[in-house]
Amino acid sequence: MSDLEKDPPESEQPEALADPVIEEKSVPETGSVQPRSVARSAGIVSIAVMFSRVLGLVRETVFARFFGAGYLYDAFVVAFKIPNILRDLFAEGALSAAFVKVFTDYQIRRTEIEAWQLASLVFNVLAVVMSAITIIGILIAPWVVPLLARGFEPEKAALAVTLTQIMFPFILLVALAALAMGVLNTKARFGIPASASTAFNIFSITTGIFFAYWLSGGTWEISNDKTVIPSVAAQWAIIGMAIGTLVGGAAQLLIQVPSLLKVGFRFSPVLKFSDPGVKRVMRLMGPALIGTSAVQIKVLVDVFIVSGIEGAQSWLSYSFRLMQFPIGVFGVAIGTAAIPTLSRLASEDNIAKFRDTLADAMKLVFLMTIPAASGLIVLGEPIVALIYQGGAFRAFDTNMVAWALAAYSVGLAGYAAIKVLSPSFYALDDARTPMYVSLASVLVHAPTSYGMMTLLSNIGVTPERSNGFGHVGVALATSVVALVNFTALTIFMRRRIRRLNGREIFEGFLRVAAASAVMSAVCFFSYRLLHSYFAEHNLMVRFIEAFIPIALGGITFLIMAKLLHISEIEQLSAIIRRKFAR
Repeated sequence: MSDLEKDPPESEQPEALADPVIEEKSVPETGSVQPRSVARSAGIVSIAVMFSRVLGLVRETVFARFFGAGYLYDAFVVAFKIPNILRDLFAEGALSAAFVKVFTDYQIRRTEIEAWQLASLVFNVLAVVMSAITIIGILIAPWVVPLLARGFEPEKAALAVTLTQIMFPFILLVALAALAMGVLNTKARFGIPASASTAFNIFSITTGIFFAYWLSGGTWEISNDKTVIPSVAAQWAIIGMAIGTLVGGAAQLLIQVPSLLKVGFRFSPVLKFSDPGVKRVMRLMGPALIGTSAVQIKVLVDVFIVSGIEGAQSWLSYSFRLMQFPIGVFGVAIGTAAIPTLSRLASEDNIAKFRDTLADAMKLVFLMTIPAASGLIVLGEPIVALIYQGGAFRAFDTNMVAWALAAYSVGLAGYAAIKVLSPSFYALDDARTPMYVSLASVLVHAPTSYGMMTLLSNIGVTPERSNGFGHVGVALATSVVALVNFTALTIFMRRRIRRLNGREIFEGFLRVAAASAVMSAVCFFSYRLLHSYFAEHNLMVRFIEAFIPIALGGITFLIMAKLLHISEIEQLSAIIRRKFAR
């Protein structure tokens, strides 16, 4: 048994912490930064991510209003899927986790100069590798994209190929941006990196609309008949949005450059694949890359499965964007804030505090995501109608997106918890366990996704809904697999660190679930009452139907949290009060 797997003697066990979010008091090592509270750091990230997610919804609303759910946006979704998958694969997934671990070790066990030399080398290696992948991707897009979009007619597939080639350099820009984020997070700089995606959304929206109007000649029309090929002007407009996406990727990188220079990063034009630090990052990245690729295979499987359902790519994309809002604001934020601390604790062999930090992060994830998931399931239709409905996006599209959103939300808490659990294994120098779990999930996902799609395609069939709720089956399969992944990772992590404060986590989960159930009932009945009261449902009415139930549900949850003694709520409130008191 390794030292990391051993519990310290009883006398060395930390006392129970009043704050659920671990405030480290260890003396900082040379070249390191004093760790801050995970909750405080997560709060900073959450605020920044919230702005980003709101702007992301604005971006999706622009697509919904101007391009609807069908031919043009289907093509855009498939085109963006490939570079976005490679971004997750090489940047925000495997590379970030591996780099943060090695960079943290260099700061603690080596000199600051060596740490910055490693950062520069990894930047250079990443730039060369991703440039090569970008060129190859552009060249092979005419053969790869039609394979994924097997159900697309030739004109639609050709448009998807063009959009893919335009957006492929996005992976180079965002991979470098993700690495910059990893550097800044290890230096306890969370605000600017988390705001980088806000810059992406602002620039992709503004420049995208500019190029859309410029290239199209100033106007385009979208037919509600999904079988009609859009006009040339409309196709040029969606190409303009693709160019805007590329500009947004550049903004996401450039906004972090001043902060990088401020914390000490200096670029050095040296390329050395044989450097021990680079090799260690690559070695740790290898299993993580395989594990992350398994997740992306599942995404591609879904693209392939629903490509024959007109509008399904759009419905799933719009619903997934809404589901990503709480994942980003809570799951990713908590994970981003916790991982540098967990990496430092693992490097110091402080497994007891590692366990407490991880358990507290998990409780925070459940506290934030379970009520969010419940709200999205119950209030999906009014939320979707408020955000997307109008222009080329019809009430029928609202209904289809709302069903997919409910299916995705079933697995929301598990999906968010994975954002904390998987990188925790990397902090322990164990990238193999998440890899094996992800590979196993591929074997479960493909037949589950196809089977549920086939089953639900025979339910709710109408002339307009010829494929029933087939796309909902794919979303539900994603949730099922996410929950299975979460369960497997939890079991393996418990074995890895001997125990995981499981009883404490489970009791907290039950309290939050009970409060969320009462909240859901209040949201459901208040929405139904409002919906039956209003004869017409214009924008203002849709706003009332969404926000009054949300407000009532939020108040109900806080009351239930008080009655059920959900301590994390009280402690987070104390943190907020202290913040404002200053």
